[in-house]
Amino acid sequence: MLVSRRGLGLGAAALALVGAGAARADDVDWANVFISPCGQPFRAKMGAPYPVVDWFKQVDKDKDGKIERSEFVADFEAFFKVLDRNGDGVIDSYEVAIYEHNIAPEILGFNVNVGDLRGMKAHDGARLWLAQIATPDGGEEQPNEATRPYDGPPMGAAPYTLIETPEPITAADTSFSGVIRKSDFLALGDRRFTALDTDGRGYLTLGSLPKTYVQNKLERQRRGFHL
Repeated sequence: MLVSRRGLGLGAAALALVGAGAARADDVDWANVFISPCGQPFRAKMGAPYPVVDWFKQVDKDKDGKIERSEFVADFEAFFKVLDRNGDGVIDSYEVAIYEHNIAPEILGFNVNVGDLRGMKAHDGARLWLAQIATPDGGEEQPNEATRPYDGPPMGAAPYTLIETPEPITAADTSFSGVIRKSDFLALGDRRFTALDTDGRGYLTLGSLPKTYVQNKLERQRRGFHL
């Protein structure tokens, strides 16, 4: 049985899904991957700039070097349309499973190389809804250094994110209803902007963003440190 880094048994169906281009994340070096605050993955070849830059350029629509709250939340709205595959206005557990297996399998512990996901089929069936790991202050999200009071690697999507959340999509389901409405997802975007705008300026700059766990590891590796 193929087991992911977080210990979830995926079996032969998941092995067929990720194919030869993916490997267990605990078997290989961390990939050059960024998972945006709304959950969209950005991948770059090893040695290329960390792809947080690609996300920032996508969200900064007016190209002024700043991401305002409206631009940040608009990015959530755009990705909601991608996740809501049948257009019924909610993201259900099946659509979450498609997201995790087909769009961002890094969440399940797989490393995916640039271009590996083209033409992949979503895994049939849906899994149980993920319970979220509580943040130290009892629920409010915070940037990375404030959310992980331990030294081990974070779980799920967390190594690739600005706010260490194991599952960035289901975190919007604060009522644990099993479905995510658009209003839930946009509210999550608003909360995450507030968490990242630590000095209350009303905008984010690339330099003001916290570095992800993986970004720090890759930068140390490039400087010649043993990881």
